[in-house]
Amino acid sequence: MIKAGIIGATGYAGGELVRLLLRHSETELIWLGSRSYTGQRYADIYRNMTSLEDAVCSDDNMQSLAEEADVIFTATPQGFCAGAVNDDILKKTKIIDLSADFRLKDVKVYEEWYKIRHASPQFLDEAVYGLCELNRKKISGARIIANPGCYTTCSILTLWPLVREGLIDPDTIIIDAKSGTSGAGRGEKLQNLFCEVNENVKAYGVATHRHTPEIEEQLSYAAGRGIRLNFTPHLIPMNRGILVTAYADLAAEGIRKEEIRGAYKKYYGSEPFIRLLGDGVCPETKWVEGSNFTDIGFCLDERTGRVIAMGALDNLVKGAAGQAVQNMNLLFGLPENTGLDIVPVFP
Repeated sequence: MIKAGIIGATGYAGGELVRLLLRHSETELIWLGSRSYTGQRYADIYRNMTSLEDAVCSDDNMQSLAEEADVIFTATPQGFCAGAVNDDILKKTKIIDLSADFRLKDVKVYEEWYKIRHASPQFLDEAVYGLCELNRKKISGARIIANPGCYTTCSILTLWPLVREGLIDPDTIIIDAKSGTSGAGRGEKLQNLFCEVNENVKAYGVATHRHTPEIEEQLSYAAGRGIRLNFTPHLIPMNRGILVTAYADLAAEGIRKEEIRGAYKKYYGSEPFIRLLGDGVCPETKWVEGSNFTDIGFCLDERTGRVIAMGALDNLVKGAAGQAVQNMNLLFGLPENTGLDIVPVFP
């Protein structure tokens, strides 16, 4: 059995990790770490865990946890993992970090966008970006996995085949993205109160959202050169879900939808967690809720010479905890869908 510990187990992503790992046949949960709830019963914090998880929350001491765990999930704010990890810890255990601490390779870019000093830049080069569909081979031998963000996972997966195959001009990409409120975390924030969110849709982080450089970096690998794009997120009054609608000019005249469909099948035709939708079928968040699936569709607008690419996923599963479990499965040589063969919830 894989001995797994979670630091940040009482946030939304941490709670989802607990839910998924409790049903994982090859994993034993040995540590539920929480700075805010140390010493309290986990089931008293999340009552959906009543009679399912009897553990008392431990602290966030990564050094102590590394003595016991085969893998540590850090579902923590930016800066924690980078400030806690060291080479001694990495000799003893694997780290899957759900924050942005190791997603960006350029420390200057990280510090510019996140406005904090990076505490352990020496590990940036070896950290593997944990988007399983693209980095499967690298993930299997890694010590540190940088689990991608929810917006970034959906945006990158939706656009990668089109950029990689040169079907679109990557410098014309515009990403319009929408998220449920759980994407903002469980912390108390005025802008997330019911009366602020209900019956309201709003853009935020316009031209400044922290996921922008992450999307640009990964799609630049696909393009073989640096690119710049527009990314605008919106907050939607629902609990879960990411919907991405991305626009880009075709790279040349005469590109047909068969070529676009073929590019998606080339990269994702055998992927267990990507579902390619039929012509004219638009992804919807309700059809992926509670699952590790990403649904992808597209429309070729011949009138304007643009592609409209669309993706939907659950921000807490494929956008966070599910992807982290998928990474763990790869790290330990398990079938990738172990513990993740979950049918989406409806209604």
